[in-house]
Amino acid sequence: MGHKVPPLANRLGYTKDWASRWFSPRQTFGKLLTEDIRIRKHLQKQLQNAAVAHVEIERTGGKVRVIIHSGRPGIVIGRRGADIDRLRDDLHRLTDQEIVIDIKEVKDPVGNAQLIAENVAFQLQRQVNFRRAMKRAIQLAMDSGVQGVKIRCAGRLGGIEMSRKESYKEGKIPLSTFRANIDFGFAEAQTTYGRIGVKSWVYTGDSLLEQLKEEPKGAVGSAAPAPEGKNG
Repeated sequence: MGHKVPPLANRLGYTKDWASRWFSPRQTFGKLLTEDIRIRKHLQKQLQNAAVAHVEIERTGGKVRVIIHSGRPGIVIGRRGADIDRLRDDLHRLTDQEIVIDIKEVKDPVGNAQLIAENVAFQLQRQVNFRRAMKRAIQLAMDSGVQGVKIRCAGRLGGIEMSRKESYKEGKIPLSTFRANIDFGFAEAQTTYGRIGVKSWVYTGDSLLEQLKEEPKGAVGSAAPAPEGKNG
């Protein structure tokens, strides 16, 4: 039996950072962790149409900073900032602390793993053929410049009685390479036949190699030329 490890958890500290960044003693750790879960569930429910790819939470002192990565930041902000003010008030009632909301735009929505999974799940709910939805999402992601995409659907695909898995892949997905920058996304589609799970993997390149390429030549392993000595 294989033991599967999520690509994000496997790369924490190497190429990925924690989604919740704060420190707490043992007495209050469970309370703060529960608040993070409530915040994420509330944002997922309220911002279903905002293409939210990732939510980060930071705690410093008595403030809670919520960073929302969205492909449609205008929907999160609303007209004249009305929606974001209401969202801030809702989160304040969940935590009883000062809330600071930062919105960051996802520059490449079609190449984001979480948004790819949510897009395929949305099409499945609209009774689009699962093969067509998966192939279309892979084609759009490859056109955006990623190096590899893999999508897997599991459940009663096509309304059959027995559940099964089917996946499509294009490019390369080096899951066993720690320096590989792999994004992972998961979504669920509520269909008339039951719940269908959608997973997506996106490979965008090697992080460490990209850092070495950005360093100037001679910065690593180079020695300065020795001064010329004077004769006599």
